[in-house]
Amino acid sequence: MPLTRIALRAGKPAPYRKALVQGVHAALMETFNVPEDDQFMIVNEMDADNFVFGRHYLGVERSDDLVIIQIAANNTRGQEQKKALYAKIADNLARNPGVRKEDVFVNLVTVAREDWSFGNGLAQYAT
Repeated sequence: MPLTRIALRAGKPAPYRKALVQGVHAALMETFNVPEDDQFMIVNEMDADNFVFGRHYLGVERSDDLVIIQIAANNTRGQEQKKALYAKIADNLARNPGVRKEDVFVNLVTVAREDWSFGNGLAQYAT
């Protein structure tokens, strides 16, 4: 059960934000085999003062349309699956809503299954 946070500058319309969620979730389903209804996403819109990033870090030219995607998932996926996820997210978001690949920043945080704290013994159902 990945938990995804999507951060972007405030001001994008609802269909744009919805396309971000759909694009990330489609990539998770395809590359991480996440079930269709396993969707836990938080979208945060930030004003310019609270959305700080390196516009030229590592030679990548980022714009005000930067989208930061942080995914917390079990550490059950290999390096190739992780690379495929990053590429699929960038492809999906480039197609819809039209985010430049240079403006897609993905941070994957992996945790051991026993680290999930669902309460009520639900951790056994995490994917």
